Amino acid sequence: MVVRPHLHWFRMLLAWRGSVLPQLLPRLFLIFVISLAAMAVHAHWLPITVNLSTTPFSLVGIALAVFLGFRNNASYDRYWEARKLWGQLLNVARGLTRQALTLPRNAVPADELHEFTQVLGALPHALRHQLRRTDARKDLAARLPAPLLNRVMASRYQPTILVLWLGEWVQRRAQSGALDTVGVLAFDRNLTELTNLIGGCERIANTPLPFAYSVMIHRTVYFFCAALPFGLVESIGNFTPVFAVFVAYTFMAHEAIAAQIEEPFGTEDNDLALNAMSATIEDAVRDLLGQPSLANGKAERDFILD
Repeated sequence: MVVRPHLHWFRMLLAWRGSVLPQLLPRLFLIFVISLAAMAVHAHWLPITVNLSTTPFSLVGIALAVFLGFRNNASYDRYWEARKLWGQLLNVARGLTRQALTLPRNAVPADELHEFTQVLGALPHALRHQLRRTDARKDLAARLPAPLLNRVMASRYQPTILVLWLGEWVQRRAQSGALDTVGVLAFDRNLTELTNLIGGCERIANTPLPFAYSVMIHRTVYFFCAALPFGLVESIGNFTPVFAVFVAYTFMAHEAIAAQIEEPFGTEDNDLALNAMSATIEDAVRDLLGQPSLANGKAERDFILD
């Protein structure tokens, strides 16, 4: 994800990284070539004549803008829900750490508290890798003891195994008499909330927008942009390439942005910064125990500042 400070209006015009313009340049060049062909046809440089009225383009453009608005709203809703789920994950992780520190009747040994925070801090990394379908072994090996690491890596749903282990930790504290029934229920509510958050992320990752809906808008946008120069050439003549490319950029950019944020857990410039968010959650857990941060430059590369 690209996060920038507030830019001057002129620098905003020249912003490159984080915009969808680089991937649109070949398509916009194609529209430019089609515009030149429309001008050639209109000036009878070619032995054919294709002159269209702007009226149908106005009607189709309005309808297309409405469809793109629905598509962008649907994509952004997925993006924003994913961000809220990860924000809640931070809150629940802090709550569990606070409970581990304050609810037991007897002081919990430091090594057991450290193990609890290690597992809780590893959970967002495991979830990130599951959502991105990448290998979590390297990140988890640096945070988990070998027996638990092998248990987690043998599972298809690695974050839920870590939640299970946290529940087993609470069970051991209850069996030793360090936690009463009220304390166990308090832990259980947060562990259940962790399970709900993981399930919410999995739902977003495993349920894309209907393909037929996306492909219909995609085809309509590109057909509209390819035909537009033939509707403009009669009225604006030599300025056809300029306005055709500008209108094409507007429609194509909206469609491309919607396609990016539709999958918020990816690694494109406008997806969620899961690397940095995972490091933030882990750091928040360690901070409650007075432990130093493990965040480093590599974990922060999701955020690119100009």
